[in-house]
Amino acid sequence: MMTERGGPRSVGRAVSLAAACLVIQAAALPSVACMAADAAAAVDTPLPRLRLVDFRGREWATDEFVGRGPVVVAFLGAECPLAGLYSGRLVDLEAEFGPRGVAFVAVNSNVQDSLTAMAAHARRSGIAFPYLKDPDQALADGLGVTRTPEVCVVDSSGTLRYRGLIDDQYGIGISRRSPTTEPLVAALESLLADRGVATPVTEPVGCLIGRGPRRRSGGGDESVTYANQVSRIIQRRCVSCHREGDIGPMDLTRPDDVAAWSDMILEVVREGRMPPWHANPDHGAFANDRRLTAAELADLEHWVRAGAPLGDPAALSAPPSFPSGWLLPGEPDLVVPMAAEPFAVPATGDVRYQYFAHDPTFDRDVWIRGAEIAPGNRAVVHHILVLLQAPDDPDGRGVREERGFLAGYVPGTRAELLPAGHAKRIPKGHRLVFQIHYTPIGTPQEDLSAVGFWFADPATITHEVLTTSAVEVGFRIPPHAANHRVTAVLPEDLPSCRLLAMSPHMHLRGKSFRYSALYPDGSSEILLDVPRYDFNWQTEYRLAEAKPLPAGTKIRCEAAFDNSTGNPHNPDPEATVRWGDQTTEEMMIGYFNVAVPLEESAARSASAER
Repeated sequence: MMTERGGPRSVGRAVSLAAACLVIQAAALPSVACMAADAAAAVDTPLPRLRLVDFRGREWATDEFVGRGPVVVAFLGAECPLAGLYSGRLVDLEAEFGPRGVAFVAVNSNVQDSLTAMAAHARRSGIAFPYLKDPDQALADGLGVTRTPEVCVVDSSGTLRYRGLIDDQYGIGISRRSPTTEPLVAALESLLADRGVATPVTEPVGCLIGRGPRRRSGGGDESVTYANQVSRIIQRRCVSCHREGDIGPMDLTRPDDVAAWSDMILEVVREGRMPPWHANPDHGAFANDRRLTAAELADLEHWVRAGAPLGDPAALSAPPSFPSGWLLPGEPDLVVPMAAEPFAVPATGDVRYQYFAHDPTFDRDVWIRGAEIAPGNRAVVHHILVLLQAPDDPDGRGVREERGFLAGYVPGTRAELLPAGHAKRIPKGHRLVFQIHYTPIGTPQEDLSAVGFWFADPATITHEVLTTSAVEVGFRIPPHAANHRVTAVLPEDLPSCRLLAMSPHMHLRGKSFRYSALYPDGSSEILLDVPRYDFNWQTEYRLAEAKPLPAGTKIRCEAAFDNSTGNPHNPDPEATVRWGDQTTEEMMIGYFNVAVPLEESAARSASAER
């Protein structure tokens, strides 16, 4: 429970996923929101007189809620990330305003959300007030509601007085420490004081209500069906994350659910929010490029406009199979838990990086061809790095100053085995150190994460894979600076090697990031350009083909930060921002992976030891 209205609620899985829907650039296509519902009802509309059933099976008449004071009618969705986040806020507001005569009612208008899913949502969020099912969207349409979360306030006479946002703390790509405006609270205070509502309508953000398939005016190409084309697009681009047990907030493995989410799917792919990919296509080709093709986008457009037809079920392709445990093939040769007991994550506040050490007691160098981190509690694990600690570094100083890592996890990471003949090395006697960043989500949690290793036969290794980085820690970002630039150059020349992947890292003020190779002949080349950096997706950009780099090459990274009020993610434009662990501070790191021929790597290691 918040101790004061507007106090910070930390960003967990729900926020990180919702924030990943950052609008990049809308395509020149008709608005999906306009396709999703009729024009919004005007304020002063009476509350529709309906009888609806709650998730427990009790029938309610909407008339039961009016006559005693203002009523908040909150439209929620069981799988919508923002609705999940704001459900807790509504519980807090009900505790504050309920004693003052305000009634709260939750409504679910999504065709894809069952009563069972609503019950689970209510249990997770602590919703004790009535939670009703609006199966044909009669209540949503009567009040002009199009999204979740969206709230309406009706007065004691049952007349609509406010519709829109709860507050502006969270949104599409936005997570502030506290809200700057609270229009729902303002509307309630006005009605309780017998005043008019100064701002009766605000624009909601969140998930479009799932209304089920229906043909749009103008229609679409009816030859485009789920069975023939769309199922393959969803399987290829979406279900690796959007399936039960993974990070996607809704399951898109079933045709009916995909059809129910079709409006929202089309909106996010049109606007470039999904699939998440932020690299400039003019520089580099990447094996994990998630972008939709123009043909795929056109097929989705036709399919939604035609009413999301299923087509011939016989034409459906077999759904992809996913492992139920580790994503890498087979079982790991070694699993290392971060600790013997779970770590207790508090409900609120900032949690400094936690370090957990484990000594695998390796009496020889161990080579790994794959490493996969399994977060124990995805809701609170922001990221994990597994680092190496040398035997002569008992206080761990080298770990905290390390420019590279052995293995890493951020939401959306897909572990992959290294190419044949390539491996990372765990030197004899080194300890493993888990660096974990936790993000509280409003309730106490526990985490017990682990890492799995797939060993490589030393006789087969031709290249050692190294993760290193160009880092700048001495920057100062002035207040209100909209385009503050910071440059870092790898301090040493690279040996002859092959570049495999790049992973830029900044925080909430990160704006853009670029990698360049500075070649020994004086020329340079852009390797990766991320013009619109998104903190919520810490993507590893894996090259489609390893890029040879001659000995003597340096890597330069150039970052831009936006500390202005124009950055909706900015927690405090008045601050002078320095390096720090927390997301309200900043980092500037350009991680990258290179493959060094084994003989060259061995020679460099021997030289370093001397």
